[in-house]
Amino acid sequence: MLVVDLHCAQGHLFEGWFASGDDLASQQARGLVTCPVCGVNEVVRRPSASRLNVSNAAAPVESHSGAPASAAQVRAEPTVSHAEALQALQAQYLRVVRQVLSSTEDVGERFVDEVRDMHRGDAPQRPVRGQADRDEVAELRQEGIDVLSMPIPEALKGPVQ
Repeated sequence: MLVVDLHCAQGHLFEGWFASGDDLASQQARGLVTCPVCGVNEVVRRPSASRLNVSNAAAPVESHSGAPASAAQVRAEPTVSHAEALQALQAQYLRVVRQVLSSTEDVGERFVDEVRDMHRGDAPQRPVRGQADRDEVAELRQEGIDVLSMPIPEALKGPVQ
């Protein structure tokens, strides 16, 4: 099993699991490797260090004062890289999108008419989602109807599982 760090042309970071390096190359050549955030298939493997299993002995880490730090001090000062923080944020976004998809009714192109009907009391209130262009969203907001635009990654537009 090959686990690699990948990033798309938009800069989203994610992890991919492949049977081998050849499997990764084959899937990329066929356009099957896509970003889970934005859905683009311009994906590049990021350089990553090999994982080495070595003994539990570790070189002493120096503290800010220059003296060797104790194991407790090292554990007390966790650092999160920018890439890790970005990856965690993207994962949280995908969880939110999945939650929205599973708890709303897709009314598709009828979205604008449906929310207007609900606003006027002509349709039952319920959580809905669908498509509207920028002009339609602006008109809804002028009418006092709050809407939220949320891009949904292509990979999540299929059946929610």
